Amino acid sequence: MKNLLSIEKMSRADMDKILAASGPMKKERDHHKQQPLAGKTWAMIFTKSSTRTRVSFEVGVRELGGQVMFLNSNDIQLGRGEPIKDTARVLGRMVHGAIIRTFKQSDVEDFARFSNIPTINALTDDEHPCQILTDIFTFEEKCGPIQGKVVTWIGDGSNNMAYSWIFAAAKLGFEFRIAAPKEYQPSPEILSRAGGKIVVTDDVKAAAQGADLLYTDVWISMGQEAQAAERIKKMAGYQINESVVKLAKPGALVMHCLPAYRGKEIDEATFEAHAQTIFDEAENRLHVQKAILDWIVT
Repeated sequence: MKNLLSIEKMSRADMDKILAASGPMKKERDHHKQQPLAGKTWAMIFTKSSTRTRVSFEVGVRELGGQVMFLNSNDIQLGRGEPIKDTARVLGRMVHGAIIRTFKQSDVEDFARFSNIPTINALTDDEHPCQILTDIFTFEEKCGPIQGKVVTWIGDGSNNMAYSWIFAAAKLGFEFRIAAPKEYQPSPEILSRAGGKIVVTDDVKAAAQGADLLYTDVWISMGQEAQAAERIKKMAGYQINESVVKLAKPGALVMHCLPAYRGKEIDEATFEAHAQTIFDEAENRLHVQKAILDWIVT
């Protein structure tokens, strides 16, 4: 049985399989020869709100022949304090797989352990593996292999997206630069676990120089709303805008996992100038996650 719980624990070989299958999934949409989820019901357990993740997984499961059951924390006893391992033991006897979007990484790992069914991490506070695989697929679709390239992250360098990029860089052989205020930089422990070529700085210009891809995310993640004023103040200089884009390589991509808050992590003009890439990236969630679903059940 396979699970997708994190990029950190995923092998390079499995990442390559999913990335290789994503292109055909995109090309063959609406006429898939195989229906690997036919006769199967998958549960989607979301305790965090979602647009792209929910829609792409619901459509993806159905397009691969399966049925999907969406459960938020108010729908099940998990929201009233039932331990995740008990929810897992019940659902493991009734459904064929689970897609979980929640806060604690340990909840996803415990669910996979106690349910004994294929489990996919659709976002936790520690990692967002489906988004990172999509981002890499989108880059390679437009620019070729990411190995040997430079990816620059600007903004909060201590969130789940930054961490997943760190682990991906070590596995796929590209340089990952993080430009963030010192208090929002990744911990030495994360960097030590990942290895690879990771550059951490508080200098946006140095990090952007010669980059093949500029990437950002919201400054205030779900659950951090009480810190909004402080975060906005400290990250005010960590924005992707025209002056930063000019420092990157000619033709460098600009990507954002969305939702985007224009005027904060990216300005309006830069977002719109790169909207084609950003919304291709959003669409590719569907195709890559279908490749993940196919990989996980075959």
